[in-house]
Amino acid sequence: MPSTAPIKPWDVHRLPLATGTNILVTGGNAGIGYFVAEQLAGAGATVVLGSRDTAKAETAAVSIRSRVPGAQVRWVRLDLADLFSLKASAEALHLDRLDAVVLNAGVMLDHPPRRETHDSHELMFATNHLGHFALTRQLAPLLAAAPAARIVTTGSFAAKSERLDLDDLQSTRDYQPKRTYARSKLAQMLFGLELDRRLRAAGSTALSVVTHPGGALDSLTPSRPPVHVRTTGDRLRGLPAGLLVQGKEAAAWPAVRAVLDPAVAGGQLWAPRVFGLRGLPRPAPLWDHLTDTAVAARLWDASCELTGVDPSVGL
Repeated sequence: MPSTAPIKPWDVHRLPLATGTNILVTGGNAGIGYFVAEQLAGAGATVVLGSRDTAKAETAAVSIRSRVPGAQVRWVRLDLADLFSLKASAEALHLDRLDAVVLNAGVMLDHPPRRETHDSHELMFATNHLGHFALTRQLAPLLAAAPAARIVTTGSFAAKSERLDLDDLQSTRDYQPKRTYARSKLAQMLFGLELDRRLRAAGSTALSVVTHPGGALDSLTPSRPPVHVRTTGDRLRGLPAGLLVQGKEAAAWPAVRAVLDPAVAGGQLWAPRVFGLRGLPRPAPLWDHLTDTAVAARLWDASCELTGVDPSVGL
């Protein structure tokens, strides 16, 4: 059950030391994932960027090292749309333990047609949910070797207004890209919460926490050339939106706190403070449909079948 203990003040610019910890950030080469990785490296963690594009991953690692003196950061090739490759990616970490994984990577398509992976799964559902579901199982031995590992799943505010169609998880009927994306993120969030319930039932010391970044715009995001370049014009055009949303540096704060704050409990949802869209990270009430344990359990079983993953938690 989520903790009811008072939440202590948190300074996003003065993070607790994470020296000696190993953390994998999927999609850590760009966007919110990049800033999650940069902030965790700044706290002293050894950070591994998981990315399907090795050139972009190396560029991101160089950028982090330039901003964080002495940063321990490297990358591993990770293609979440290729389920067969995930075992090799986990082995390529060459770690004796993994203290945390931030399941952040994702793909969002704006227009039809519907696309499938080599495994014949719809691309967004496969990458955002099934890939992370299968990766977590591959990482289980490394996470179990840590004294108190954390699995942090990055959801989306877009999932708040959606519901899963358990009879059409692959969106084979009436494919609508934005809805399919939102449902894939909802599946991720349900997975993160169901995972924590199973960890608690197994007596595990690992925790599973769900976050969402709120609203994040490139125009409000500080430059990190060549990873991200914001012009003066971009910044000025984005100022009005800053009343409601934020940049990707701030959008990384919920995930970073979910990894580092000792007060964070398994089964919690962490989100921006102001209407869930911007501001400092805080624990937020679970949306009603996130509390549906029957749907989460059915999704878990379906995910096991679609990925060929052993249904046991293994942590």
